[in-house]
Amino acid sequence: MKIQDIQLPDYFTSKYAYPSLTPIQEKSVQAGLLDTKTLLVSAPTASGKTLVATMAIVNTLPKGKAIYLVPLKALANEKYKEYKALFEGTDYSVIMATGDIDSESGYLSKYDVLILTTEKLDSLLRHHVPWLADVKTVIVDEIHLLNDPRRGPTLEVILTLLKTLIKPQIIGLSATIGNPKELAEWLGAELVQDTWRPVELKQGIHHNLEIKFY
Repeated sequence: MKIQDIQLPDYFTSKYAYPSLTPIQEKSVQAGLLDTKTLLVSAPTASGKTLVATMAIVNTLPKGKAIYLVPLKALANEKYKEYKALFEGTDYSVIMATGDIDSESGYLSKYDVLILTTEKLDSLLRHHVPWLADVKTVIVDEIHLLNDPRRGPTLEVILTLLKTLIKPQIIGLSATIGNPKELAEWLGAELVQDTWRPVELKQGIHHNLEIKFY
């Protein structure tokens, strides 16, 4: 399947003019990604999960806002630069917010794509900001951090509130999920998995300046 075969805007298909979708991308489309279905996407690093998220965001923008949720400020900055470049020249605006966790940050209501840390979205939910009702898609990067003793409880509360209050399409992304079926069931998501990676993963032992693969 080619990106050009998918009904998405020209600014997206021209930006990502790859020969074909990767296996996890094609599986996600077939699972209902563009029909606003909630998905749990599990595949190795560099297999194309970020483009799955981007397709969901681009697909939802004519109808409402999208949130890209990340655990770290460094990752937020990376995603902000990527989406700022993608939406340049379009009618859509992108903002990154990682601080002011005790503020309702009213200025955020003007933006279409919001790159937020977990703590920032938690703050917005606690302030009951009215524009959250316009959010139609939420990307949860590194969703396996639900098992993290420090960040997990906050993320679990956020996802529970989102499912209860606004019921958006949720796209969970991870390369390492220990219990994918159970997590997909809790999330109310279709599980999409694949093991393809662009570079073969080899295992070996390095000893005496030599590597023996097995």
